[in-house]
Amino acid sequence: MTILLYDLVGQDPARPFSPHCWKVAMALAHKGLAFRSVPTPFTGVAGVEGGFSRTVPVIRDGEKLVADSFDIALYLEDAYPDRPSLFGGEGGKAMARFVERWTQHTIHPFLGAAAIMDIHDRLAPADQAYFRDSREKRNLGRTLESVASEREARHPEFLKKLEPLRSLLTYQPFIGGSSPLFADYIVFGAFQWVRVTSTFAFLPEDDPLTAWVGRCLDLHGGVGRKVAAAA
Repeated sequence: MTILLYDLVGQDPARPFSPHCWKVAMALAHKGLAFRSVPTPFTGVAGVEGGFSRTVPVIRDGEKLVADSFDIALYLEDAYPDRPSLFGGEGGKAMARFVERWTQHTIHPFLGAAAIMDIHDRLAPADQAYFRDSREKRNLGRTLESVASEREARHPEFLKKLEPLRSLLTYQPFIGGSSPLFADYIVFGAFQWVRVTSTFAFLPEDDPLTAWVGRCLDLHGGVGRKVAAAA
């Protein structure tokens, strides 16, 4: 049975952009599980599966509903143990938890601010109103335009913060080692978020992380490349 993935989209339903939904899409592809993306705008999230969750991703696997990207990965690992592992054992789960926290505290704040106007401009009008109100409250009343205006000044410091990951990838092709694990998809989801919504060059072409993003885009039949970079 095909799994349903409720996927956050803007005005174009063929361009899912949520970093958390991308983690799940990559996890499903990693497991070799057939899934169908259900395009869901911000203002449609409350109606997903009768209000099952306040956020997406949500998956429906037969009668089973699961929300939250990490919980979904754990569910897939337990429900499909005969498929390629997302964690490689309990240690991999612990590592992925650390990577998730590091990504949320180090990568998401900058990228979310850098692409904030680009994301806004790709939404339908009703979702634009919701996005502006919620994000300006989240940023203590600052306008989206004000938040976005700082990205060039903040960019060099952001690149410095990526050095631990950059250094790791000089030893091995993926965070998971010789092949990817869910930890890779956590970070990839953040970069894919900006790749599909913004033309902002958040990584230099010669950065080792750019090569790693390319390797992730090529995984599982190029599922990441099925959505072209923003133009």
